[in-house]
Amino acid sequence: MTATRRCFLTAIATAWAASRLTQAKTRGGWNPKLGVLGRFTDLNIDFIKQEGFRSVALWAEPKTSLDAAAITDERVEHVKQSVRGAGLSLSAVSTIQNHVAPDLTVRNTANTYFTKVIELAGKLGAPYVGTSSGTLPGKALSIQVDEIVRVYTEKYFPLCEKQGVRILWEPWAGGPNIATGPIGYEALFKAFGACPYVGLQYDPSHLVWQMMDPIQCARDFADKIFDVHLKDTEILRPVVRRGGIQPVNHNAWWRFRLPGLGSIDWVAFFTVLMEAGYEGAMNIEHEDELYGWPCKGDEFSEAYKTGFRMAHRYLRQFVPE
Repeated sequence: MTATRRCFLTAIATAWAASRLTQAKTRGGWNPKLGVLGRFTDLNIDFIKQEGFRSVALWAEPKTSLDAAAITDERVEHVKQSVRGAGLSLSAVSTIQNHVAPDLTVRNTANTYFTKVIELAGKLGAPYVGTSSGTLPGKALSIQVDEIVRVYTEKYFPLCEKQGVRILWEPWAGGPNIATGPIGYEALFKAFGACPYVGLQYDPSHLVWQMMDPIQCARDFADKIFDVHLKDTEILRPVVRRGGIQPVNHNAWWRFRLPGLGSIDWVAFFTVLMEAGYEGAMNIEHEDELYGWPCKGDEFSEAYKTGFRMAHRYLRQFVPE
């Protein structure tokens, strides 16, 4: 089969699958909310509204515009009204912490801050807090899982019950995390059992650079996915062909991209979510260096906004609004 014919057939298959997604939306069978993940400012919220998004997820890291340890009730109410006034659904607030850090002083700081984030999510009406699982470097997986279960059960779950919040793990392997793919997921969910306070904030891009299958993983854990980050990963094949995935000159062999500019099969991914009946938020996490990332400060730059616009244009063919 020629390359031209393969490309033609691939285009036909993609168009057909996209049509299925569109038809499902038209019939009312699938209605997730496209949105943006970012830091809170009024101008950012205005932009998200103007671009026609329906969802937003906010970072709640220390020393940012949504610092959970410093925020006042007046500020919380302002954020809440700003998001609500824009007609947006606040799907999650997020912070990366090592909940089981081996240094107990570091751990206590992380635990204390995270409890404040859970409380902040409750006050803002966000159902989820995105984070990493935590890790004990150098320890056996079973030991790490046992400690994560103990700390979460003691420190977090009473607050989750009170605030109506669920903790979600993002599969970021660059942070304090064992919830990075199927092996970690299986170990954690088996240990937590039917616990209603944990789940996945699924980001397929992280599976790609770990050389895992993001589509099969989503299919296997679809019932645990409560929030989604939309980000792509580009594998730089010329670099890999010359230096492998551990090049001796330390050249980057992969990079994050906007959805549609990497190697993820978005039609297949969205089909998995559609067939699973996923109705939650799908927020674009923009870390594409070719379109203004990282931003300096909290406000979205014009280049950064262009990235969101491009991603939105691409995604709407699969998730029409």
